[in-house]
Amino acid sequence: MSNNEKPSQTYEAGCHCGFISLSVTLSPPLPEYKVLNCNCSICIRGGYLLVYPPYEDVIWHYGSDTRVSRYAFNTKTRDHMFCPKCGASIGIDFREQDPKRYGISVRQFNDVDLDAFQYKKFDGVNIMEPAGNLSGKQVNSETGEEIPSSTST
Repeated sequence: MSNNEKPSQTYEAGCHCGFISLSVTLSPPLPEYKVLNCNCSICIRGGYLLVYPPYEDVIWHYGSDTRVSRYAFNTKTRDHMFCPKCGASIGIDFREQDPKRYGISVRQFNDVDLDAFQYKKFDGVNIMEPAGNLSGKQVNSETGEEIPSSTST
């Protein structure tokens, strides 16, 4: 490595069933890279613990980028990616940002120790616009009726 090159490391990642696979290069490498732990509704429900590599540092194997299922909500400017077979939350495609980048969940990295990472907490539920929980409505599984929220908005 030359003096002006930053240290980096490539990690193999994928979903639980193996249908989605990718390689992610991070600089700095884990555990020096601070992983984002956000409390917004999609990060909580998807279990995201995110790193943010640029597009060119993510290599999708076997057409996995075309096989992921995508879900967009709120501003519809980014896709939340998950495996259509096992449902594993892969990450976020920030396709409309410049430069383009992904938010990839380290929970999908192979053979890593999540307890060894440094985490940066982010209060997405209060900072991201519109602020608040954007999760869907709760429904009684027996009656199909909506369960009223216990908090006012």
